[in-house]
Amino acid sequence: MKFGFSTLGCPGWSWSEIITTASDLGYDGVELRGIGSEMYLPRVKEFAVENVPNLRAKLQELNLEVPCLTTNAFLFDPEKIEAARTEVIDYMNLASAMETPYIRVLGDENPEPGPVDEALVEENLSYLLPLAAEKNVTLLLETNGVYADSGKIKTLLEKMNHPNLGVLWDIHHPYRFHNEPVSQTYKELKPWISHVHVKDSMLSQGNVLYRMIGCGDLPVAEAVSLLSADSFSGYLVLEWVKRWNIDLEEPGIVFPHYLNTIKMMLPEKIN
Repeated sequence: MKFGFSTLGCPGWSWSEIITTASDLGYDGVELRGIGSEMYLPRVKEFAVENVPNLRAKLQELNLEVPCLTTNAFLFDPEKIEAARTEVIDYMNLASAMETPYIRVLGDENPEPGPVDEALVEENLSYLLPLAAEKNVTLLLETNGVYADSGKIKTLLEKMNHPNLGVLWDIHHPYRFHNEPVSQTYKELKPWISHVHVKDSMLSQGNVLYRMIGCGDLPVAEAVSLLSADSFSGYLVLEWVKRWNIDLEEPGIVFPHYLNTIKMMLPEKIN
């Protein structure tokens, strides 16, 4: 089991600040969702094709990995079919160059479930998955929106039946928006779970208020225990959504707190 944070949590930091902090705090890796003001990673200068060798060398020097590139590609939107496919392909090319195994894609826009063209999601995946196989990367559909319903996403995964399609388990959304026990979500999706997003929250007058890990009422420790019991070897990534909620606590506070808190949830032999 490895630990990382998403760059959603530090929207004001430069690439140098991100990797230096991750290394200093003892993280294993960083999930990339934008750097500074640029959300489209292939446009960030450090990730230009000619700069990737130096970038990889620096990560190796710091003993860090980039386990996942997180797109904003909406596979459900009939008005953005070409844009979504182009974005995923751009990210595939970058992931291949960086030897990053996973790319996150979305089957719904928001954490709360909304109306989705499910047939279009399948059509887009059918188009993209052969390309993913060529690039030796895996597309991860997040448990988000309607696909936070483990039964629905499991049906899709079984129907697609492709080795380059897996699940990014955001432990928050099935529990918070579909009232699913984490044990149920894990049981249904275990064969496909490759990467995990961790966050905590509480409800106040029907509103979701994000909180630092252990300060909300999400059963995070239960999810960690389930993964640990099966010797999960992937990443548990803190997705601190400060880019969308600027009033949340600063990353300099949250990042060390997450690493200390999540490790305390592990069995002593792994801690």
